[in-house]
Amino acid sequence: MANERILIIEDDDTIADLERDFLEINGFETARESDGVKGMERALSGGFDLILLDLMLPGLDGYALCRAIRDKINVPILMVTARGEEIDKVRGLGLGADDYITKPFTPSELVARIKSHIARFKRIFESAAASRPVNDIVVSNIVANDIVVGDLTINPGTRRVFISETEIELANKEYELLFFLASNPEIVFDKEKLYDKIWGETLYGDLNTVKEHINRLRKKIEKDPANPTHIQTVWGAGYRFCG
Repeated sequence: MANERILIIEDDDTIADLERDFLEINGFETARESDGVKGMERALSGGFDLILLDLMLPGLDGYALCRAIRDKINVPILMVTARGEEIDKVRGLGLGADDYITKPFTPSELVARIKSHIARFKRIFESAAASRPVNDIVVSNIVANDIVVGDLTINPGTRRVFISETEIELANKEYELLFFLASNPEIVFDKEKLYDKIWGETLYGDLNTVKEHINRLRKKIEKDPANPTHIQTVWGAGYRFCG
């Protein structure tokens, strides 16, 4: 079985070498680009299991690069930033990054994060493939056994989401969060439980990640994000999915 391939997009040679060395020691194959434009070309060429993306890059910064990658391909993106301000992390998540890690970080934390995201990404696709009936009938690009709530349709076989007949583009974790909540309607989940279910590594997690993904989902699937009908806040308790 081929090793997982990681694309490192990082302009600092010292940091890139450190990332490469520890990833390869842990059995990953790596490739590296040092500027945003070449990084985008390499990322969109496909074949990578995760992209490790620096925030500050020459040519095209990490924000623009993250958005460009997310618009084209479905692959985990772990954003690396030297900044500590919360707004940078929030902005990165809002553009489609699955998670972030702040410099300086320990090699063990980096490897653990990467392994967690790749494993979860694979489990989601394997679960979706296993749950899809052999004799599915496709009608207007929507597969049978969808989750349908009002004008919202979630297709677990293809990981596609529709509002009426319009497809909504979701990042990996946005889809996983929506699918999990919609599969457990009316059940209230706190941030800790949602982080554990979707991100899987509570040891390294920032619970604000859950809030930001909820906000992004509401903007994409709710008619009035300020007064959501599907993803509701239960104050002091968490979130629940309603019809």
